Amino acid sequence: MGDAIPSPKRAWVTLLTRESYLAGAILLAYSLHKNLSAYPLLILYTPSFPSFILPTLFLECSLTNTILLPTTSLQPEATAGGKLIAERFRDTWTKLRVFELVDWDRLCFLDADMLVFRNMDELFEFELKEGWIAANHVCVCNLDGDEWAPGDWVKENCAYTGLEHPIALSRPCEVPRKGEGKETNSLLNSGIFLFEPNEGLWKDMMRFLERETEMLKGFLFPDQDFLTEFFRGRWRSVGWQYNALKTWRYWHPEMWRDEEVRNLHYIVDKPWNKRVGRDGKAGYLGNDGVTHRWWWEEFERWEAERELGGEMEILALVRAHVAKPLDAEDEEKKNETRKNT
Repeated sequence: MGDAIPSPKRAWVTLLTRESYLAGAILLAYSLHKNLSAYPLLILYTPSFPSFILPTLFLECSLTNTILLPTTSLQPEATAGGKLIAERFRDTWTKLRVFELVDWDRLCFLDADMLVFRNMDELFEFELKEGWIAANHVCVCNLDGDEWAPGDWVKENCAYTGLEHPIALSRPCEVPRKGEGKETNSLLNSGIFLFEPNEGLWKDMMRFLERETEMLKGFLFPDQDFLTEFFRGRWRSVGWQYNALKTWRYWHPEMWRDEEVRNLHYIVDKPWNKRVGRDGKAGYLGNDGVTHRWWWEEFERWEAERELGGEMEILALVRAHVAKPLDAEDEEKKNETRKNT
């Protein structure tokens, strides 16, 4: 008998640089495990992540097929002090460290503000050419009129405009070849990306960072803009359901179906920072009550499981990083009023 063919080394991977995303990462890991993914989740953490949290986080990871891996932050010298849409985006350069994980055959990066609702292991079978990645298009509708957005970020230029259910699930907008098509349709969203790490690819990326210093200074979304430029003409689009931005529920209703969401992306306002109001409103402009409620329902299921298992240390840690129940908030406000009168 010949030697057994080794199984491919595949994994999901995310990044933690600060404790404000701890609850998101823990629920992401829990949701992958709950939906029976065959692959582990790797959580890269940087020195900026508080070390006192690690022992308890290690314990939680042992319950969800999750592996903690230390890494170092990445900040190209040319971008130091540069202007960004949000200061937290400065950390996202470090997402590129996942391309250093050359001991793995295939990896799929997930932002830590995501929640998985259905098994999506089929992503690892997605066909990729050598040196390519798979991702989703950027939504450029800008229906909220954000001032930072480029002038061509309008609904008619969005890759998702015109897509309808069910064809949108299996036939997303094609990525134009380099130098062709709408520029807005060449932009990728780095919330999720599938890739095959190797040393040559990583070295090429580092050379790009060293060479294109003027270009880097203009990036508003550091890692995302970098990946768009580095892989220009070398990426494929996957269905919207694998990186379902919560805004698409009302920005692209002709495409969206609740039951088709594999992986929900909680962009901008994070659900764990504030409970859904009694009026059902949540998130920016109050439009995200439904999807934020989904996160809290999953959190309550996680809480119940950890309580049943007697994991009180984990419960205390995570509860300290999420918003208190509305009744508790009301009581605090009453007590504060009494003190001031």
